[in-house]
Amino acid sequence: MDVKNLVEELGLKVLCGENLEREISGCYCGDLLSWVMSRANEGDVWLTVMGNINSVGVAVLADVACIVLTENAALDEDALKRAMQNDVIILQTDKNSYQMAAAISKLI
Repeated sequence: MDVKNLVEELGLKVLCGENLEREISGCYCGDLLSWVMSRANEGDVWLTVMGNINSVGVAVLADVACIVLTENAALDEDALKRAMQNDVIILQTDKNSYQMAAAISKLI
């Protein structure tokens, strides 16, 4: 499954990212950035409420497929700029991380 299919299947809002063909290999939930950086796997969908510039840096280092901001968490303007510079896909949903993880597990 790729990010484009995820967006379509779960009705996610695309905040940043044009190339949605990135393959998804798993899912990781977490808001503690140092924890995510050392534990998220390449290709994971990262579920978080952290929409700041540091989250974009962690997404790049961990090489996640995309960030999904849960519970309609906001994306900072600086984070948006950095995500665009680094081709980081950022999505948004009103669902919480548990609901999203459960839905994603049914798809992948």
